[in-house]
Amino acid sequence: MDEQRKAVRLMQDYISEHIDEDITIDDLAAVSAFSPWYARKLFIKHLDMTPAVYIRRLKLSRSALRLRDENIQILDIAMSMGFGSVDGYQRAFRREFGCNPKEFSTSPVPVWLFTPSLIMDKERKESDMSEIRNVFIQVIEKPARKVIIKRGIKATEYFSYCEEVGCDVWGLLTSIKSISGEPVCLWLPEHLRKPVTNEYVQGVEVETDYSGSIPEGFEVIDLPAATYLLFRGEPFAEENYVAAINEIWDAEKKYDPEFIGYEWDKKNPRIQLQPIGERGYIELVPVIKK
Repeated sequence: MDEQRKAVRLMQDYISEHIDEDITIDDLAAVSAFSPWYARKLFIKHLDMTPAVYIRRLKLSRSALRLRDENIQILDIAMSMGFGSVDGYQRAFRREFGCNPKEFSTSPVPVWLFTPSLIMDKERKESDMSEIRNVFIQVIEKPARKVIIKRGIKATEYFSYCEEVGCDVWGLLTSIKSISGEPVCLWLPEHLRKPVTNEYVQGVEVETDYSGSIPEGFEVIDLPAATYLLFRGEPFAEENYVAAINEIWDAEKKYDPEFIGYEWDKKNPRIQLQPIGERGYIELVPVIKK
């Protein structure tokens, strides 16, 4: 990663780690090792927005999740997120999401959360992870559930899906409370695809009796209770995400579930979780008893 892009990534990481604090351009300049003027210029060049806009949008999105999940007063969240007044927070929330924070806290609806794209190497190249690393495998049970999904046409994996459907889908899915705690990516088996839609989709798992809003352009599919093998790699540096994914894919290809009395289940979707370096890359592959 070149010096400029590395500086921007350092600023992004600092913002993420200190989002509940007051963050100044001087703070970002210090972490980037550039002057405040040049740090701001680099930020705009690579992310198409000022640090102030980036920070405000991220704060508002974090506050939306807190309003959804916590019993918290609007005043308390406005102050904890660094807004000068409740009125200022409410106006900013409405501008960002099109609804009042009080209304959202009592009756959450899907909203387009800000999910910033992290600066990575320009090429998605294989990184060096040549040391011996472990892949952990465990059997887990998934309950019957609905999944709110957004289909595309040709996508077969994350990058082609983003190019076709858009990366901002993830923010909307994140705003919907999931029974698994986070959105998921799915490789759908043939019977769950439509004639002109693709294999790879993003979605969020909800209860079978879910009666909340379905965003326009999304649909709901039903999935039965199923058994999965969870493959998890060791934690990885964020720039090594491609290697971390390939590490799990190689393990899946080599693993024979007959060893523990199972075989691969081709009627349920394979599931991908968001690659997060500190927890390791995770995929879930469906299996059935032999």
